[in-house]
Amino acid sequence: MSVPLRLSEEVSDAIASGTGVVALESTIISHGLPTETSAETAREIEAEVRRSGAVPATIAVVDGLVRVGLGDDDLVRVAEGEDVVKASIRDLGMVLARGATGATTVASTSYLAHLAGIRVFATGGLGGVHRGAQDTWDESADLAALSSVPVTVVCAGVKSILDVPATLERLETLSVTVMGYRTATFPGFYIRDTGLPVPWRVDGPAEVAAAMERRDALALSQGIVVANPIAAADEMDHDLHRRTLDSGLVAADEAGVRGKDVTPFLLAWFHEQTRGASLAANVALVRANARLAAEIAAHVL
Repeated sequence: MSVPLRLSEEVSDAIASGTGVVALESTIISHGLPTETSAETAREIEAEVRRSGAVPATIAVVDGLVRVGLGDDDLVRVAEGEDVVKASIRDLGMVLARGATGATTVASTSYLAHLAGIRVFATGGLGGVHRGAQDTWDESADLAALSSVPVTVVCAGVKSILDVPATLERLETLSVTVMGYRTATFPGFYIRDTGLPVPWRVDGPAEVAAAMERRDALALSQGIVVANPIAAADEMDHDLHRRTLDSGLVAADEAGVRGKDVTPFLLAWFHEQTRGASLAANVALVRANARLAAEIAAHVL
């Protein structure tokens, strides 16, 4: 059976010519942003990649076929469709077999990007180890994907609603390289600095590309995390962040929210309680990550 991938002409031509390509996930536009603005935000993120000299490749499953590079009709469908499922790696077989439409997560986007020959991926924040995981064993499939897919993921760290120290420990155990971009401390999505050190600091896209080249020469299978802090002007107020997180954790517990439902609950809580400040920060950091990913892709041989 042939691999069910369909690359857009733009993406296919870019890969063939050696032009930089940046993979983009589709879950952020289907499940992570308000439906009424998500398609336009997706276009803005793609535009950031193009302005920085690379080709965007938003990935999704549409009618049982993996699309690498979405036309506008498919982008709107994934952003606004009520039947779009959240498709991680474990879900891909079923989504394809049923001819369904699915938005890809960080884990599945990484895997499919690698399958298509794309080496750099931009997202917002990584998933990680959830709070209370010592009892629930709940951690994101993003971590397992990073341990086995050699794609470079540009992100704003992990979502601050997670157990950030435990996530960094897991990344170390899984032999995933973590770089701080122009920072020695790990960012926390809405905030620039979690106070936790990163193993490596890099100060330019060429340094990232050089590390990728050496990793590939050693045939290492792990991904690379480039942690790019949100800009100071876009960072959420720390006191507001702390109060909102504390109240959200209490609300989730009182509502009986558990497991994979905690993250979307807390993200929605942040959006509601901060009156859109968290959404503005989210969009700003994704756009910044798209720009940096494009710059890295331009240096990759």
